This record gives sequence, C-alpha cells and structure tokens, in this order.
Amino acid sequence: MKYKCLSIAGFDGSGGAGIQADLKTFSALGCYGMTILTALPVQNTCGIRKIYDIPLQAIADQLEAIFADITPDCVKIGMLFSEEVIELVSDFLRKNATSIPLVLDPVMIAKSGDLLLLPSAIDTMINKLIGLCTIITPNLPESYELVGYYDDQKQIATKLLQLGAKSVLLKGGHNKGWQSNDLFMDETGHIQLLEAKRINSKNTHGTGCTLSAAICAFIARGMPVIDACRYAKNYLTNAINHSKDYSPGKGHGSVHHFYHLWPILKSLEV
Repeated sequence: MKYKCLSIAGFDGSGGAGIQADLKTFSALGCYGMTILTALPVQNTCGIRKIYDIPLQAIADQLEAIFADITPDCVKIGMLFSEEVIELVSDFLRKNATSIPLVLDPVMIAKSGDLLLLPSAIDTMINKLIGLCTIITPNLPESYELVGYYDDQKQIATKLLQLGAKSVLLKGGHNKGWQSNDLFMDETGHIQLLEAKRINSKNTHGTGCTLSAAICAFIARGMPVIDACRYAKNYLTNAINHSKDYSPGKGHGSVHHFYHLWPILKSLEV
C-alpha cells in the first residue's frame, strides 16, 4: 500500500483496457490503484457498442472525494472523450496536483476503430492538458492528430514536446517490420530508443492503457521517467508475449497483466 496510483479514464467491462487494465497493472507492479470514471463505453473484445457520458458533476465529485482523502504518488490519464471532460479534469489537476507527476495517454481511437476522443476535443487537449503533463504516450496515429504527419519519429517527438509536456514516449507499434520500437525524448534533449521484437499476436487490446499505467506505477515507485518507460516497455512486452496464444473472447484479447505471478498459483490447482 506504500505506492498509490490514480487512473482517470474510461471503462471496459471486458477487462482488457481502461480503468480495469490500469488497476490490474498497478496491482501487478506493487501499487495501490484508484480510479476516476470519465466515460462508460459498452464493449467487449470485438469492439465498442455504445459510449455513455458520465455527468460532469459525477466526475468532479469523484475527483474531490479521492483527493480529499488520498494523495496519489502519480496520476495516469486515459480516455476523456469530450472537451468538457478535458476542461474539468485539467482545471482540477492544475489546482490540486501541482506536485504530482501526470502521465497522459491521449487515447483517440480504440483497437476496433471506434472513436474514444471526439475530434472537436483535440485542440482542448493540446491547449489545456498536455502542458501539465510529466509525459505523454501517443502512438503514431495519435501523434499525427496532435502535430501533423512527419516521416521522422525524432521530428514528431520534437513537435510533441513543443506542445508543453516535459517528455514524450512516441509508441512505434503501428510501424511495419519485425521490431516495435518506442522513442523517448525529454525537454533536456535526451533521446533514447526503446527496442523490442514485434510479437505476432491479435491479443493486444489495452496495450496503450497498460503501458501508460505501468509508467505511472514505476514513477510512483520513485523511478526517473526514462527508467519508468524502459521498465514499463519490458513489462508490456512480456505481458503481450504471455497472452499471444489465448484470448478470453472472440476478438482482440487482453495482454496478461499477471504473467509473472500466476505461475505461483499452479501449485494450488486441484
């Protein structure tokens, strides 16, 4: 219970993404997890069927309740969906989380292709939220929405830093080839390529949520941001690898958040 992480994100009843994935990740990495629900997507491994709004006052009440009682060591921000939610969350964090590291996963499109952020809300995210963040973790399509299209990943990362975050982890999972490399860059100009072999698996639902939550957990445990990214990348790679042969549903299954813990349970099986 020493390390406390808060996820401000959407819902996934199938358990692979959103606050469910974040809680699993926090627990797997030795942190106490808390959540603020920002939207209610109705989904399974095959896709999103509908998204229900959460009343703004309900989001504000959740934030007030948590911060009145528990101070997070790090906050992960995921699905926010609308301009109004982004404004509410950013205004609250600006007033109440000035000394808390913030990890933003600027989720825009689900694995199924469904919108998780309204196009009209992108400018609000840029103008209101990104400048508050310790690190942002966009994938390539999200980066194009934020700063436009560029061929060179270093140029993209530079443009993203100019939006105001202290550092960026540009995820390379959408690149082609046998590697899935992420590029880290911070405001000091430090650059590091985090390399990994691409794993052939359809079970990649919630990978972005899991990676950003893992970064949050390692920062909460006291790691520098670059080390948190490196450890989180390794954790996610193993979680993908251990889930590649089994999916609980018919579509894109989740990664195995507890791959390093479940073998202990084998001795208890009857």
